[in-house]
Order: sequence, then C-alpha cells, then structure tokens
Amino acid sequence: MWSPEQGGGTSGSVCLYTVPADASNPESVVVSVLNISGTLGSQAVLPCKSYRMVWTQDRLNDRQRVVHWDVYSNYYGDNKTERLCDMYSAGDQRIYRSYNQGRIFMPQNAFIDGNFSLVIKDVAESDEGTYSCNLHHHYCHLYETVKIQLAITKNAEDAHQYWDGEKPVIVALEGSTTMLPCVNRKQIWTERHSEEEQQVVHWDRQPPGVPHDRADRLIDLYASGERRSYGPLFIRQKMNITNTAFAVGDFSLRISELESADEGTYSCHLHHHYCGLHERRIYQVFVTEPVREKKVVNLTTHNIAPAVDPNVVRGHNVINVIIPESRVHFFQQLGYILATLLLFIVLLIIVVLVTRKRRQRGYEYNVKKYGEKDVNLKEFTVDTTDLTQYKSEDIRLDYKNNILKEKAEQARSFPAKNIDLDRDFRKEYCK
Repeated sequence: MWSPEQGGGTSGSVCLYTVPADASNPESVVVSVLNISGTLGSQAVLPCKSYRMVWTQDRLNDRQRVVHWDVYSNYYGDNKTERLCDMYSAGDQRIYRSYNQGRIFMPQNAFIDGNFSLVIKDVAESDEGTYSCNLHHHYCHLYETVKIQLAITKNAEDAHQYWDGEKPVIVALEGSTTMLPCVNRKQIWTERHSEEEQQVVHWDRQPPGVPHDRADRLIDLYASGERRSYGPLFIRQKMNITNTAFAVGDFSLRISELESADEGTYSCHLHHHYCGLHERRIYQVFVTEPVREKKVVNLTTHNIAPAVDPNVVRGHNVINVIIPESRVHFFQQLGYILATLLLFIVLLIIVVLVTRKRRQRGYEYNVKKYGEKDVNLKEFTVDTTDLTQYKSEDIRLDYKNNILKEKAEQARSFPAKNIDLDRDFRKEYCK
C-alpha cells in the first residue's frame, strides 16, 4: 500500500503488475496501477519516479560507461584476480602496474568503433591465465563480460587459436605481440552524444470509456530539455511536470484545481531507448465533492464571565443557534390546517343531508295490491261504533218472529271491531 503526496486531499493505493502495456511495444510493461482520489478544487499529484531515468552525465563528459580488463592467474601459485587496466568512455585509460606501462593498452577510440581488444607486447609465461573483458554501463545498469584463455608456447608451430566449448583459447608465441579480442558495437556502447535524445517521458490521458490506443497526449519531455505540451491552453497550464525531472528522476504529473472533467485514466510512459528501458504506470483519477463541516453554535449570555482556570485545558467553544421560523412558513402551516377543517365540515354537511333525505323517503309510500293494482281505502266502509258498553246490559226487545230474534242475539254476541286499515297497509308497505 502506498500513500502519495498530499495535494489537497488526494489519496491512493497501488498494485504491482508485470503485463505488457502495449501490443505494439512488447518490451514495455506495466509496473504499477494506482488509484488517486481528490476533492474538487484541490491539487492532485500522480507520482511517477524512476532513478534509472536520471540524466547523470557529469562535467567529465560521460563517465558512466567503462571497460576494464582483469586476469586470473596461478603463475605465482596464489590463484588471484588482478586488475590490468580500465578506460572510461571519455578516453581516460589507466594502467595499474608500472610493469605493464607501454606494454598493454586498448585502442583510444574503443567507445567510438566498439573495439575494446587488449594488446599485449612481448608476452611472457607470466602472462598466462584467463583474461576477462568487462563492459559496465552504470547509468543503464548493464554489465557484459567476455573471457579469453591465454597460453604461451616457445614453438612457433604451436601458436594457434581454438574454442574449448566455453571460451576462446589463444596459444601465443613467447616474445610476440598478442591481441585479445573484445568487440561490441552495440549502440549503447558506441553512441555517447545521442543518449539524451533517446530518453523521453510522456503522459497520456484516457477519458472514461476511451480505449488506450485513442488516449490524448498531454506532455512529452526529453532529457535534452525539450518539452512539448498538447491540448488547449488551460490543460497545459493546469497539468505540468517540473523542469528538474531528469535531474532527480521525478516525473510526477501535478494537476491543479481538480474538476469533474479531469477524471479518467492517466499513463506515465518512461522510455529510455538508449538503455532499453520501457515502463508504464497507470493512474485512475476520481474527483469527489468536498466534505462540508457542520458547525454547531451555542449562544449563551451571562452577566459575569467565569474566571479562567489556567490549570484546566479548554476545548473548542460550541454555540447553538436557534433560528426562528419565518412568516411564510407560519402561513403555510395555517393554510394546511384551515383546508383540513373545511374539508371535514363539507363531509359532515353531506352526511347530514343524506340522512335527512332517507328519513323523508321512509314516510312516502304507495299502497299496492298484489298484481300491481291500486287499492282505494274509500271503498271500505268502517263502522267504528263501540258496542262493548252494551255487553253487560240485558237488552229486552220484542220481536215479531223468531228470525228477528236470532239476528238480534247474533249482533249482541259479536260486537263490532275498530279496525285501522291504514296501519295494516303501512306494515305491508314497510315489509
């Protein structure tokens, strides 16, 4: 896990990968994937550092490339390795033993034509051993070694060269001049003045949904100091790399005043064609809203402020503020209450009217006979004379014959009834 420089609230996490960054450049690999998040208006820093890209050419005109010859010999029975000579790409050649001064040397233009062979004059038996030609590029961290076996003979017919399966073997005539070959004409060892032209760092940006092959180029920066910026002016002003990038190996991209439009995938490409270095670092940038701090204010009034105790550690003062409701809010609530009350009154009136109407309809009816025929009450003759008062009296009448007498007895034994037909018909109607 990694924490980038704090640039106004940025944070990130990194994952390491070793997958090809681009199908067109299989040597380029993705070395890291980093998620960066920052708040609106803050500054984000996309870290991209590599000390292998540091341009370290010094005032001695390039001392990063060096060749040196060593010999492993057991002539004196000590079986040790001895440094014979070395030379920097600037042309400085150094011989370590005074015995070999003027006797062994390398070509002065070795770093121009790539010929680093060692010439030994007047070879002797003490020169026997295993020689190694070592090429070192401290800047690119490259090391190459070539080994050669040297044997001495006193017979000229035995002088020859052959391959023993691991290294070349040279059998030289004693007292002759022998050259131990070491040739390497690769560009990295011969072109001194084009190193800075082959180092470049460029930044790309992919908006959300845009593939890598359609990414927008932001910045190109060369070790020679040449800088190329792309896009609109405001993009070039807010996204930049420091001028000392190749001096310190820091190629981080700084984005000022983050906006939502700055979200996307950013890529830092490090290309050192001279050293064969091709790396890519990926950054996912997210922009978030700033977190608003909520402050609670408490207003208190006291006539006399309490004495401050110097021994007590005082914290932050908290003030609570109660803001009264506005008149608009009051009338709005009042309107809700009145509307509810009015609706209730309307519903109550409707219920009363419906109930009253149903009661009135209960007294209105039509008296109908079976078969949908009207019945007229006037057709009925009702005698409402109450004859019960004569029940207890002994009525004595003289009748002309027996028939009249029987009728009179029947009328007395069965008094007339008071029948209310209206009530019976009301009951029938209600059913």
